[in-house]
Amino acid sequence: MLFRLVVAAGYAFLLAPGIFVFAIAFSSDRFLTFPPPGFSFRWFVELWRHEVLMGAMQRSAILAAMVMLLALAIGVPAAYAIARLRFAGREAIFTALTAPLLLPTLVLGLGILLVFFPFGLAATWPGLAIAHLAVTLPFVVRIMVTALSTLPSDLEDAAATLGATPLTVARRVTLPLALPGLIASAALAFLISFDEVVISLFIVGPRLSTLPVAMYRYVEGNTDPLVAALAVVLIVFSLTIVLLVERLLGFMRAVGR
Repeated sequence: MLFRLVVAAGYAFLLAPGIFVFAIAFSSDRFLTFPPPGFSFRWFVELWRHEVLMGAMQRSAILAAMVMLLALAIGVPAAYAIARLRFAGREAIFTALTAPLLLPTLVLGLGILLVFFPFGLAATWPGLAIAHLAVTLPFVVRIMVTALSTLPSDLEDAAATLGATPLTVARRVTLPLALPGLIASAALAFLISFDEVVISLFIVGPRLSTLPVAMYRYVEGNTDPLVAALAVVLIVFSLTIVLLVERLLGFMRAVGR
């Protein structure tokens, strides 16, 4: 009973900020006040009409899709080699690919900026994509290595003995079995890139900005509930993706037991 109370208190502590954000998002007041004096959808309408934030949302969605595809294109073959093959330096490659997880994003962002600046990659689409890839790729590799390591090798061996080439075995046997992990990796890579703010602050410029950076700049000079409405939209969007993965595949099965 005590354990359940502690867990409930922990959940309440974690969810309390979101409850306040939801309440303020539907406020009829012009300022951030709690409790809100009235109920209104005006800030969601204002959000739809806000060209800067909506443009930044579109750019973030495009960037996140690009980063997701790049992370899968690089991470899935790398994870397959690490999980299914035996060669010298395998552990070193895995450590190198997942090393960004050990660094604070502030340090990582500063380092990326120092490397990008001489090459003119700052405030460019390629620069943003590479910077976000440095953050998302380790998650894709970790999930796919776990997912591929748990797959039985009997089916692959059977397909190989029947004359299937290694590429056919990977395409027709391994990848379909690893599909839950692949979908979970894609969803996580998209959400991480879409939500990344610290590294983006180092890389973006006045003409190229992502949604989290645009939100950060907006709250510096405004105190209305518009950002709260945007936060509600992002929370619902993220929860929808996570719940779809859970509903279709099961989260534990998707990331690999």
